[in-house]
Amino acid sequence: MIDSSTGTVLGRRDRKKQQTRSALILAALRLVLERGLEHVTVDDISEAAGVSARTFFNYFAGKDDALIGDHFVDSDDVCARLLSSDPALPLIGALRFAFIPSIERLQAEQDLWFLRMRVICRNPSMMPRLLACGAVAEEAMTRAVAIRTGAGPDSGFPMLVTAVVGAAFRTALIRWALYAGARPLGEFVDEALNSVAGGLAEPAHLAP
Repeated sequence: MIDSSTGTVLGRRDRKKQQTRSALILAALRLVLERGLEHVTVDDISEAAGVSARTFFNYFAGKDDALIGDHFVDSDDVCARLLSSDPALPLIGALRFAFIPSIERLQAEQDLWFLRMRVICRNPSMMPRLLACGAVAEEAMTRAVAIRTGAGPDSGFPMLVTAVVGAAFRTALIRWALYAGARPLGEFVDEALNSVAGGLAEPAHLAP
């Protein structure tokens, strides 16, 4: 078994842990989609996954953590790819290059992510938790953008770029899930980033 977030081959013990973690995430998402967020407990999730509540807390601090699961981008990988990208690439193009492995991983796990985004869209109170999970990743990306662009310590540009691109990526992820994969995730990401690169100009059919 390969860890989809790192690409490394897992040993027997780690495979078992990964399987248990995945079972808890899937159980949490399915139960909340069926019953609603307020009507699902840690005990319910643990029972559905075939483990004890004590085992649940070995993996997650609470119900929301199980629902959110893994970050949708690997910030270390994104930052490394951004800093190694062709200096001639415009910044948005370099960021698109940096996101490629994350997009491929999400595409490979699309059924799980479709389920997760359906749960989040039906339970808007979860959105702040999703944003909070990405805060550490955004801090790392802000530093990487600053290094690539040579922005000074007083510049707000790297933080603004990271916030806008993060919002664009989340929008693409939601649209991809709502359309149930009718088009590849990469196409939605390209559309969102192209809009950002174009200064968020109104599409021609919307302009007065």
